[in-house]
Amino acid sequence: MLKNKKSSTPPLSAPLNRGSSMAALSNRFWIAFSSIESIDSAFILRLYNYFGDIEAAYKANEREFQNIDGLSVKKAENFIAARKNLDIEKVFAEVEKRGIKFLTFEDENYPQMLREIYNPPAVLYYKGDLSRINFNKTLAVVGSRRASTYAKDALKLVLKDLKNTDITIVSGLASGIDTTAHSIAIENGLKTIGVIASGFDYTYPASNKHLYEEIEREHGVIFTEYYPTFEPLKYRFPQRNRIVSGLSYGTLVAEASLKSGALITANLTLEQGRELMCIPGLITNPNTQGIYRLLKNGATLVTESEDILNTLGWETQKQGTLDFKSAIDLSEDETNILSLLEVEEKNFDELQQSTKMDIEALLTNLTLLELKGIIKKVDGDRYKREV
Repeated sequence: MLKNKKSSTPPLSAPLNRGSSMAALSNRFWIAFSSIESIDSAFILRLYNYFGDIEAAYKANEREFQNIDGLSVKKAENFIAARKNLDIEKVFAEVEKRGIKFLTFEDENYPQMLREIYNPPAVLYYKGDLSRINFNKTLAVVGSRRASTYAKDALKLVLKDLKNTDITIVSGLASGIDTTAHSIAIENGLKTIGVIASGFDYTYPASNKHLYEEIEREHGVIFTEYYPTFEPLKYRFPQRNRIVSGLSYGTLVAEASLKSGALITANLTLEQGRELMCIPGLITNPNTQGIYRLLKNGATLVTESEDILNTLGWETQKQGTLDFKSAIDLSEDETNILSLLEVEEKNFDELQQSTKMDIEALLTNLTLLELKGIIKKVDGDRYKREV
């Protein structure tokens, strides 16, 4: 059985209380540290934890570094070399010029759930409005970048009953399930957090530019631990995943092959002591092999939103089942068509044979149902229910 594994790493120092001028000064050192590509958050926070002050950590000499147990000699050398040519005011000004906001590890607004994980980000750059987000009800949703239509539809079915609640959906703004999760959140009045694997100078994938803008403008926050100029390199995506799960009380996996980023996030979820949940998929799909491995090892099976709420112990107002005939004022013919699409998609000929309507009447009713957003035309002349 899978076990939630708590990290044995001792907690890092609590955030310090500083005056505004002192905090403004320390921010420059946090940003300066994070602008150096040859070091990482683990290195920065080890220094911060040792010295108890980010400025002292930044200005420490080689002899002081030698006294820190377990500190990477190579990274210390890289840092010292990079520091010599670094203009602290310039790298800070580049962040301000772009209008990028940030949270440092010692900031009181830094997410508490993220503070508790192994190797938390030293700096979180962000766009959007933090006040939109309920960090007490965060659900990560991850899955395949080549997600099947089945997986996308299943995810929509599971999440739609969370509509207009105070739950926040967290994902990685990649293609596939990530894009679907963010889009479902926006469509259903949920706030969402996107965590990206590059600095804000890059939009990856480019096809999600509009989604980036929607989240930033109105629907949530986009986070990254990377300085604005850092590219979306391959190794940064697995690093990003620890933030997706680290921000969240639980992770829902919608589709995952045995070798996938989603499976990495699932394992990180367990290491961080959080709840792991999976939506079952078609056993004929290779992208579900990881799902069934996780389920066999003890992950929670999810087929409806109630499963998520029960697993996480959340109470929220759940939308009731919609009575289409009364709530949307459907005609008898429209209601009959919907009942035929309850289980699976059907094409025009199948619907005509079952309803016995003439072609013109059936076309009229199908068009009305599409305009009401209740059904959708797919794969030529096939129709499926949307709600």
